Amino acid sequence: MFAYIGCRTSRERNGRGSGLGVFHADTVAKSEWKKIQEVEGLINPSYLLVSKSGRELYIAHGDQSEVSSFVIDPQSGSVSKLNRQPTYGLNPVHLAFDPSGSFLLVANYATGSLAAVPIAMDGSLNPVSDLLFLPGEIGPHRTQQSFSHPHQILFAPNEKSFVVPDKGLDKIFTVTLDVFTGRFHLDPSKTSNARPGAGPRHAVFHSNGRFVYLVNELDVSLTTCLYEPEQQILSPINRVSVLPSEHFGESSAAGIIIDPTGSFLFVSIRGYNGIAMFALDPETGIPVLQGWASSQGTLPRFITLDNSSKYLLVANEGSDSIVRFSIDQSTGLLTDPHPVIETGSPTCIAFRTGHAAIS
Repeated sequence: MFAYIGCRTSRERNGRGSGLGVFHADTVAKSEWKKIQEVEGLINPSYLLVSKSGRELYIAHGDQSEVSSFVIDPQSGSVSKLNRQPTYGLNPVHLAFDPSGSFLLVANYATGSLAAVPIAMDGSLNPVSDLLFLPGEIGPHRTQQSFSHPHQILFAPNEKSFVVPDKGLDKIFTVTLDVFTGRFHLDPSKTSNARPGAGPRHAVFHSNGRFVYLVNELDVSLTTCLYEPEQQILSPINRVSVLPSEHFGESSAAGIIIDPTGSFLFVSIRGYNGIAMFALDPETGIPVLQGWASSQGTLPRFITLDNSSKYLLVANEGSDSIVRFSIDQSTGLLTDPHPVIETGSPTCIAFRTGHAAIS
């Protein structure tokens, strides 16, 4: 198994990382990973995405205006640079492949746009084919909702459309991409509204395709939505706080992940520095809080599962650590926290095989 870890490097972000780290371990359960490569000189490689073939690695450079591509050596796991392309927007924070694998889609957080970047046959990136600016009124938060802020691109199980949570506009957009022209289409009638000031950040689909779970960064909550695949519309049916009632400190929700069986869901919380654990009702889809686990560090921005779904990994950006938890397969509780590596300002983990990362 090869793990790729991106980190903050810039002074503006108090970055302590040196670039992209490549690690090897026989399994995630191994106590420590061995670093096999460090790619220095990259500015804020803050979100990573491995291609479905496992041959390429794509990187969004936080607070910059570009994405880059690398080829992965199948034997050593090490990477070699292919090229870069501008995204024509500031602070790309999330990447996704369209179902055909022909395009890399980019969420430009700071300038409220989505970019479609065609992928060449050799895995390198061609110039942007379309740029879509997201429309709407900004939310009520004085500092965090000054503009449209798309934070994720998530394809629906039917692969006909994708949803985009917009933290700045308190909206969830439904968008399609024409793979022949490389152009976006946004139908305003399929846009869903979040609670004012919620700040929707990321979403995950249940394995049955009927439910979508949306983590809201600003009001630190979790919204359950029904999903209509034909109409491609999200309808909220439940909302719960992901914070303990006795916690009054400043906090913001960050990562969300669901296990492949649709039994358990996890949310990381910065400030509180914990992970909320939920069991999911198999009939209603409603999340049932199981409790909280300490992230064993500070600012747990990113969480993901290993490819066996038996372990959850947390990137503690504020305390420079990757921590592994075992997942109790009957309750979904996180147990046996164990430090895997120490690395500066980690913000994303991508595996050469297994789950795509959610930040």
